[in-house]
Amino acid sequence: MRLRRRRLLLERKMMMDGNIHSIETFGTVDGPGIRYVIFTQGCLLRCQFCHNADTWEIGSGKQMSVTEIMNDLQSYLPFLSASGGGITVSGGEPLLQIPFLIELFKECKKLGIHTAIDSSGGCYSTSPFFQTQLKELLDYTDLVLLDLKHIDREKHKKLTGLTNEHILQFAQHLSDNQVPVWIRHVLVPTISDDVSDLEQMGRFIRELKNVKKIEVLPYHKLGVYKWEALGLEYPLKEIEPPSEEAAEWAYQILTGE
Repeated sequence: MRLRRRRLLLERKMMMDGNIHSIETFGTVDGPGIRYVIFTQGCLLRCQFCHNADTWEIGSGKQMSVTEIMNDLQSYLPFLSASGGGITVSGGEPLLQIPFLIELFKECKKLGIHTAIDSSGGCYSTSPFFQTQLKELLDYTDLVLLDLKHIDREKHKKLTGLTNEHILQFAQHLSDNQVPVWIRHVLVPTISDDVSDLEQMGRFIRELKNVKKIEVLPYHKLGVYKWEALGLEYPLKEIEPPSEEAAEWAYQILTGE
């Protein structure tokens, strides 16, 4: 009995630890205010423009406990609070580690810290087990930054390796449960900037009842060196970033302004 109890305690501890790629202590682009941004390890998507390809591998990274993270985070609390900021868990795909997020966000809420998740929704599932875990997590989540890569099913598959039905389901789930959302769309010339696709995505977004902000993120090449370091061929090397005017044009279509 004693050995079994120890094993169960160890398994629970492992569930509460997170596989972490890196931490940014003064993030300013991943939610309101100054953010303590945790980049988790592991992702199911293989986006051709990914600037964090070194976060793809599931189960790797540095294991960190909730206690370790909270001890570090608290030294930055004055800056986070003064700016109206908080904590954002990004990736990779943070929803691959829901038990860890639940325990982390529980501790954050004890201190009144604003909590956000930056997710592609790429691992969303309608299975009862996933839904039960997600429901508990969302009880402690103030904001979801939802990345919509592409509205077209086949174009999404070509761009990310997976189709997008479950991602659109996730967006609808967040709307049905009134979880505040910022929608993010990476604008990649010739790939995700087709006017009919943008119009269709705009219609989908406007059907959601929980969208607080829409962001068009211009494609960039800042992560190319990571692909090269991993021995991977970067697939979009011939594509240049869009102009500010193109990003503003796409924003107007998505928002209907």
